[in-house]
Amino acid sequence: MFEALPSKCLVCHAWPAQPLCEACVNRFAQPQPRCQTCALPVPMGVRQCGMCVKSPPPLDSCLAAVSYAYPWSDLIVGFKFQKQPGRARALSLLLRSTPWVEPALDAADAVVPMPLSGLRLRSRGFNQALMLARQLAPDKTDSRLLLRIKDTPPQSSLKRAERLGSVKDAFTVDPLLLNRTRGARLVLVDDVMTSGASLFSAARALRAAGAAHITGIVIARTE
Repeated sequence: MFEALPSKCLVCHAWPAQPLCEACVNRFAQPQPRCQTCALPVPMGVRQCGMCVKSPPPLDSCLAAVSYAYPWSDLIVGFKFQKQPGRARALSLLLRSTPWVEPALDAADAVVPMPLSGLRLRSRGFNQALMLARQLAPDKTDSRLLLRIKDTPPQSSLKRAERLGSVKDAFTVDPLLLNRTRGARLVLVDDVMTSGASLFSAARALRAAGAAHITGIVIARTE
């Protein structure tokens, strides 16, 4: 699954191995039942969590590779905040191996990375969602379609109610590219989904611009 030149596993540090060795993937990345529209864990046989049944989110589907826990939380923190963009390839392979991600990418008209504000982009030096999207589907990635027009505090620093309010109207579709969203099947890519506030806000902007189907995919989902 993770075909590449031998290297050291990012998790167990075994050498030689792939960036994510098979033993660690088998141990820490076993698929589990998740809500089809917000990716929270659910009991076997349940398609949607109670929250999504009561208040359907703007995503048609939401897929997460793993829970935001050891060892993935450490790898993602290093990827985003410790200037290790080289991890994008290994993490994208983990995501691509997640059930239903490959069909979603194949069916998509465009793969849209979650945009960063200009301030956040200058601070970090790269957009981790864009790097993931380019690894997942380089020929379909469109980083110009969705714009972030409002800078917000990191979602991890806010309470749930604050998260929902902080990203309201934070995204829009480039008005010159509306023809790319009308009737389109889109995949929206991010690294971590916490409350879902940012992903849902972006999906609403795409839906308002005429998107016909939106799948959100993330490496990790907090619980």
